[in-house]
Amino acid sequence: MRAWVCHDLSDDRAGLRFEPEWADPPEPGPNQLRVRLTAASLNYPDLLMLSGGYQFKPDLPFIPGVEACGMIDEVGEGLLGDLIGERVIVGARNGCLAELITVDAPQVRPVPHGLHDDEAAAHTVGALTAYVSLAVRGRVTAGDRLLVLGAGGGVGLIGVATGKALGAKVIAATSDAAKAEVIKQAGADEVIILDRDTPDLSALKGGIDVVYDPIGGPAFVPALATLAWNGRYLLVGFVAGQPAPFPLNRALLKGIEIIGVRAGEQGRRDPAAGVAARQAIDALAEQGLRPHIGMRVPLEKADELFAAMAAGTITGKGVVTIA
Repeated sequence: MRAWVCHDLSDDRAGLRFEPEWADPPEPGPNQLRVRLTAASLNYPDLLMLSGGYQFKPDLPFIPGVEACGMIDEVGEGLLGDLIGERVIVGARNGCLAELITVDAPQVRPVPHGLHDDEAAAHTVGALTAYVSLAVRGRVTAGDRLLVLGAGGGVGLIGVATGKALGAKVIAATSDAAKAEVIKQAGADEVIILDRDTPDLSALKGGIDVVYDPIGGPAFVPALATLAWNGRYLLVGFVAGQPAPFPLNRALLKGIEIIGVRAGEQGRRDPAAGVAARQAIDALAEQGLRPHIGMRVPLEKADELFAAMAAGTITGKGVVTIA
C-alpha cells in the first residue's frame, strides 16, 4: 500500500518518507476491522510526533495520522459481515496516512449525516477538543463571553463555531488579518487582530467568562487579565510556545480556574465520557457544525501539508485525499 512512514525522529521531518509499496496492515483479528481510507486530516500532534515532541511516542517506524474517513473492507471474528462497505470515521493514535488501517472496532463510528469524506476525516479531533473544552471542562452556557485565541487555526475555528452553538458571545483573536472573514463566517461576534509577539487584550480586561487557548505563548498572561470573577482559562495547546509565568495571587483574587484539557486522554481514562462526547459532536455535525478545510493535498504530497502546518499558514484544517 501507499503510505507516509516516519523512519527517524527529527525537527526538520527528514525522517518522514513516502513509501509507494509499504506492507499492508495485518489482517483483522477478533473484534477488529480493516478500513480502506479515502481521506485523512492532519493535526498539530502529528507534527510533534515526527520529532518525538508529543506525549505519545509510537515505536519507529510508524505511519502518522490520527483521524481519517474510509470504508470497512474486512472484519475479524466476532463482527458481522454486513459492516463491510460501511462508511466510517476512524480515530487512531497513528496510522492514518496510508491506504489501509486495521483497528479495533470501537475506533470507528458511522459518518454523521451530511459530512463528505474530507469533512468527516477532519471532524473528530478539532470538534472533540472544542466540545470537551467548552461544554465539559469550561462549562460554557448561553450568554457567556468567550475569548478564543488562535481563532484562525483548525482548533481555534471549531472553538469559535462550537462556542456559538453553545450560545456564547464569541470574541475571536488572531494574528493574521487575512483570516478575519473566515473567522466571522464560523460564528464570531467580534474579531480582534493581535500582534503575535506583543498581544494587547487590555480592552477586554475583566470582561471575559471563558478563555479558550490552543496557542499559549505571549498571549497567555494578557488573556488571563481578561477574565472576570470566577472565570475559566482553558489550556488546550502551546503552538506559540510555553507562556511566561504569572503571579498566582491573580487567580486567587479573581477566583479564576486554570484548566488543562486533553480531550482524547479524557476519553481513554473514562470511556463512557468519551462515547458521550463523540455522540455530542456528531449530533452537532448533523445540525450543521463543520470543520473549515483550508488546504487539501493528495497522499503523495502530504509533506507539503506538514510544511504548511509547521509554518502556520493553514486556515482551519488540512486534509490529505487518499482515494
